[in-house]
Amino acid sequence: MESWKEVPTPSGLAAARSPIVRCASSIALPSPDARAAREAAGRLDRLTKPPGSLGALERLLVRLAAMTGQVCPPWERLAVLLAAADHGVVAEGVSPYPQAVTAQMVANFLAGGAAINALATNAGARVIVVDAGVAADLPDHPALRRAAAARGTRNLLREPAMARAEAEAALLAGARIVAEEAARGLDALALGEMGIGNTTAAACLTCVFAGATPEAATGRGTGLDNTGLARKRAVVAGALARAGAAPADPLGALAEVGGLEIALLTGAALEAAARRIPVVLDGYITASAALAGVALAPGLRHFLIAGHRSAEPGHRIALEHLGLEPLLALEMRLGEGTGAALALPIIGGALRAMREMATFESAGVSGRGDV
Repeated sequence: MESWKEVPTPSGLAAARSPIVRCASSIALPSPDARAAREAAGRLDRLTKPPGSLGALERLLVRLAAMTGQVCPPWERLAVLLAAADHGVVAEGVSPYPQAVTAQMVANFLAGGAAINALATNAGARVIVVDAGVAADLPDHPALRRAAAARGTRNLLREPAMARAEAEAALLAGARIVAEEAARGLDALALGEMGIGNTTAAACLTCVFAGATPEAATGRGTGLDNTGLARKRAVVAGALARAGAAPADPLGALAEVGGLEIALLTGAALEAAARRIPVVLDGYITASAALAGVALAPGLRHFLIAGHRSAEPGHRIALEHLGLEPLLALEMRLGEGTGAALALPIIGGALRAMREMATFESAGVSGRGDV
């Protein structure tokens, strides 16, 4: 096993002395702020409502206080980090769509024509489009961030999807992007992705980190028929048998059966957590990035919010392993960050209620048990 190695970056994790490592060990992240959590819980109980009547939102508000160290954290400077990359495993017929769709959708994101553009605008969030490893020549665009360690992964059924150094470079690229965005001002980070074939990589990672079987972790993705689903499950099983990836080596697992966009999102989540910035997950692929991140730094789970639960069966497994309660369950399976973007206004509304509701005392309303 290699020893700890801190990899220089312009800012962020390395500057904060929170190293990304090549070995199977943990990255130190801040602990949840117990004082802020207690104060948030106390305030919720004093607001003009029956205790606990906001249900899951109250649990979320306490968690947000613990994440940020603030009882009523701001929720105005929001961003969706949308990382796009291609996957060599598409050669095995795991998707009904051709690989060219990844680059075409990147152009659509940049033109503002995708679902995530509309939903992010609705949430008041900026969209950060990142080429994490698209296997095509993408024309220059002022809104396109280039952070590709390779032009797509290799076929994970036949060989490692990435070299270890490529996976590490993608991880660090995600951390750098979040560090730069945090310098602009960032209250919350939502994760999104695009990559034909990436639910296959997500299924592989869910098997590695959550102990799922290929049958349980593998779904229809963008719409496979029964024959295609059986083929995809066989590819996942074969890739796992070839790679022998282990949860004790998270970076190695990312390299063997992951994706460039997944590794980039893992680094982004770690960087955000290091800065006490809440991370809102989207669907299955972003959850698989979170699984890798939690394997690297168990404390990451305290900074994660599940925006929704998708129709992919493995997503439920991943969220249960992470101990996350999804805010929404709308049978979505689009990706792009759309489920996370839908959750952003819900979280913002809960925080607004926390800030603006009167207490029983200030409103002159009798509380429970008052005589």
